[in-house]
Amino acid sequence: MALRGWAQRGWGCGQAWAPPVGSGCPELSAAQAPRLLGRRFNLFLQQKCGFRKAPRKVEPRRSDKGSGGEAYKRSALIPPLEETVFYPSPYPIRTLVKPFFFTVGFTGCAFGSAAIWQYESLKSRVQSYFDGVKADWLDHIRPQKEGDFRKEINKWWNSLSDGQRTVTGIIAANALVFCLWRVPSLHRTMIRYFTSNPASKVLCSPMLLSTFSHFSLFHMAANMYVLWSFSTSIVNILGQEQFVAVYLSAGVISNFVSYVCKVATGRYGPSLGASGAIMTVLAAVCTKIPDGRLAIIFLPVFTFTAGNALKAIIAMDTAGMILGWKFFDHAAHLGGALFGIWYITYGHELIWKNREPLVKIWHEIRTNGPKKGGGPK
Repeated sequence: MALRGWAQRGWGCGQAWAPPVGSGCPELSAAQAPRLLGRRFNLFLQQKCGFRKAPRKVEPRRSDKGSGGEAYKRSALIPPLEETVFYPSPYPIRTLVKPFFFTVGFTGCAFGSAAIWQYESLKSRVQSYFDGVKADWLDHIRPQKEGDFRKEINKWWNSLSDGQRTVTGIIAANALVFCLWRVPSLHRTMIRYFTSNPASKVLCSPMLLSTFSHFSLFHMAANMYVLWSFSTSIVNILGQEQFVAVYLSAGVISNFVSYVCKVATGRYGPSLGASGAIMTVLAAVCTKIPDGRLAIIFLPVFTFTAGNALKAIIAMDTAGMILGWKFFDHAAHLGGALFGIWYITYGHELIWKNREPLVKIWHEIRTNGPKKGGGPK
């Protein structure tokens, strides 16, 4: 009866419908078949009730797959990457050569630029002081406008600490990149340049740009809150110029550590966020002030020392890196924390306090100008 119902509805092998693969095939005699189903069933019998499977399409390796075919569990903090293909290098160690030289070169340029910035800042400080005195005098003799929006902004800005003023630009850059993630037409560009992945064709620039990149609002809000909270302490310890150099270098160094871990384990995947650089800030403050009291924002009553907090964070990120936890990039966190500890302990003496030769060269250029050939010596 079931076969007769198929014939009445016009279903047959010549049309799109087919019974499930592996279903039973009823036995019909040659005399019964034409009488039950007509001519259409003759072709059905000639194929021995078999159904071919559709040819399987070979899909390119995508960014949510590991190099060994293991599924990459995407964290909720990173964008969906269904249409992004990545290409792990057949020689993984070679993948790290360019990022290594980029890390060394960028770190040197960051600290060199910070030294020159500090020189220019000190040179203009006297002039800025007199300009400030003049501006205060004019404010006293000039009639003030009530409700002036610009005046309120200046009042708020002047109420901030040096550290808070320094990180305001960093927070604004992160907010801008977060808004760019909301534009669908920019997703491919954002994934290419604002997520770091050793299996990507672009290796170096994302190591810096991904430090300002957040796809999740919660991720960005949490990172920026921690940065704002520690900004006053870290700038008081390092100074504005040195802090900026350390922060930018930490973002690149933590991403390089992430590259090394991904290549070593074969667990490729994209990473983004300022967590690596912020871990450097947190580790530097906790190393410098280990007896300081910290608290969790949701549990303000429960406090602990900065030294114990740093030990717990390092232990958690070490475990996450070894066990392959995928919610955070634990290798980047650990790299940032270790860089912060190293810099406060040794790096400040080795790098920042040896900037004098560069500053002297810059001073000669600014004072005498570039030397021209042919003149008297």
